[in-house]
Amino acid sequence: MEPKSNLEKKLYSRNYRKHGFDLNPIVSLISGLFIIIFAGYAILNLDGASKLFGILNNKIVSNWDWLFILSSNFFIGICLYLAFSKLGNVRIGGVDARPEFSNFAWYSMLISAGMGIGLMFWAVGEPLIHSQVAPPIFESSSNVGTAMASTFFHWGFHPWGIYALLGLALAFFAYNKNLPLSLRSVFYPIFKDKVFGVLGDMIDVLAVIACLFGLATSLGLGVQQMNSGLNYLFNVPESVGIQVILIVSVTFLAIISVVSGVHKGIKTLSKLNIRLAGIFMLCVLLLGPTFYILKVFSNGLGIYLNDFIKSSFFVSMNDGTWQGDWSVFYLSWWISWSPFVGMFIARMSRGRTVREFITAVLIVPSFLSFLWMSVFGGTAVYINENTGGKLFETVQNNLPVALFELIEQINVPFLSEMIITLLSLLGTLLIMSYFITSSDSGSLVVENITSGGKINTPKKQRVFWASVEGLVAAVLLLVGGKKALDALQTAVISTGLPFTFILIIASFSMVKGIRSEYVQEEKIKRKQLFEDAIEYNENR
Repeated sequence: MEPKSNLEKKLYSRNYRKHGFDLNPIVSLISGLFIIIFAGYAILNLDGASKLFGILNNKIVSNWDWLFILSSNFFIGICLYLAFSKLGNVRIGGVDARPEFSNFAWYSMLISAGMGIGLMFWAVGEPLIHSQVAPPIFESSSNVGTAMASTFFHWGFHPWGIYALLGLALAFFAYNKNLPLSLRSVFYPIFKDKVFGVLGDMIDVLAVIACLFGLATSLGLGVQQMNSGLNYLFNVPESVGIQVILIVSVTFLAIISVVSGVHKGIKTLSKLNIRLAGIFMLCVLLLGPTFYILKVFSNGLGIYLNDFIKSSFFVSMNDGTWQGDWSVFYLSWWISWSPFVGMFIARMSRGRTVREFITAVLIVPSFLSFLWMSVFGGTAVYINENTGGKLFETVQNNLPVALFELIEQINVPFLSEMIITLLSLLGTLLIMSYFITSSDSGSLVVENITSGGKINTPKKQRVFWASVEGLVAAVLLLVGGKKALDALQTAVISTGLPFTFILIIASFSMVKGIRSEYVQEEKIKRKQLFEDAIEYNENR
């Protein structure tokens, strides 16, 4: 795709275009070198790396928790303002732009990329953990109600508000202002042409590192969950060798998907994910304690919405508390993850109005997350209470296998061993499918950033970045196991602090730009109405 403006030409003129590549050499080389240096450091000095990033992360969480909490509320406020004000009528891509994807495909892709695998991993464990130790941010006579409300808090409006804000900013500047689809573009109203130089390169380098490390962490930890599931189902040994084979398999499938492009591989897999997830959730809802689940959903949602303001602004005065281990940890992770998810959502949102975009990204996925967590979390609490706490012991000792333990413990008289096996197999396939979509969409985003924000780029680059992601996860897993991946995850979360300031700046920049766009679109609409009126009168 050729540059659409002089602004893009300034950036793309610096691209390396030889041997089938089309990329920004500075962003690509610095990102690649940093990844190699970090991986080498972790391999050669794993204990030192774990300690260093652990200290850094603890300092950030304990000293900047107030910033994560207040800023996340600010992001939700900006989203609601844009959605319910006249600015919500602004269309991404201009007045005449129309959606590129159907609503179902659109929702499927944003949910799959956003947190699909996280919902699979934590749906059993988190509500169960919170039901044992009452979280301090909600007050209720029901431990189960507060457990679900706390889970909703972590997987609801706050993470999706972060994604919606950055995704909208990226989409607006790319499709309405003809700027590259890259993180540097949201700074253009402030720094102007400087974003096409070294300053913009450094912003994109930070985004690439956060995306790649986050994806490698998820891939590495995820294959451990898949290995646990396969061990539980088919007695496949739990070993690093098996997990590396799984990484290679997932990476290979992700490469096939990412080479196929958004319209084929990624869209098809995302739609498959949603259908499988819907079937899986419905089966557990109907075969599990259905009426108990519905009560848990209602109570949890009521507590969450009733205490939303109070819980959203609660900042603990004590270091090392529950909030630092859970809420602040999640917020910093979502913020560091936002360049990947935000950019992917932006890529497929041309033609949507601002109001439609925010409704889809902020509200719909949140309520789907509430329902999902209620079905699996409610079932987990119910089973745990009726088995003397055995499921909670599984969560403490082997969290990845808790989902499969839950399926086996569903007590229905007519439920045969074959149905239990089929449900477990469906869960395993869903986990694998979500990992493939996370890997391919993430690789596509990294490849877009390193090419300077281009949307259509050489397939060779997509294969390269998907391979790098899998290689980093495999090497760290081979050398350091889960400890190395934990160090990588801690490093990723540490990037949440600088990204918080980036998001705050993006908020003001975006609102200013959308206001200007609203004025221009209204002029176009009035002109069109005037011309239509003249044409109508002439034809009478």
